[in-house]
Amino acid sequence: MKKIYIAGPDVFEPDSIARGKSLVALCKKYDYEGLYPLDNVVDFSQGKQKIAQDIFDANARMIEKADVVIANLNAFRGKEADSGTVWECGFAYGLGKKVYAYMSDTKDYIDTFEKNEKFERDGYFCDSNERLIEDFDHPINLMLACSIKIVQGDFEDVLKKIREE
Repeated sequence: MKKIYIAGPDVFEPDSIARGKSLVALCKKYDYEGLYPLDNVVDFSQGKQKIAQDIFDANARMIEKADVVIANLNAFRGKEADSGTVWECGFAYGLGKKVYAYMSDTKDYIDTFEKNEKFERDGYFCDSNERLIEDFDHPINLMLACSIKIVQGDFEDVLKKIREE
């Protein structure tokens, strides 16, 4: 049975345990084993940096065991995906794993900026801090978009896509 590492900021939600159980159950429905980061056992009586290192190590080991990573790349605390999730995608890609992501909105990244948040200069768009806005017809940074398969929809939509392939 293929193992799927479930990446995303869902672990920060108030109902994170229930979400994880639901995502793992969906994996099982499609004959996969779901690996959810909060299923790792970590000793929280240690210092914060030791806890952080233990979480990092456990999640990295879980990704190494997985055949596939499915990541929630919906915007988190801003316009971009959660940085930890992005790292997990890159790590998995570097290990040669198949990496999929789901996003509820896959419009071009540049279109996530409102008119008052961007301006045109020399044929390119910049943000209010005068930084160039990436415009490559992808919903997310090109480094992610070119290394993973992005599905518009939710976690189950990705499971269906994997099954089709």
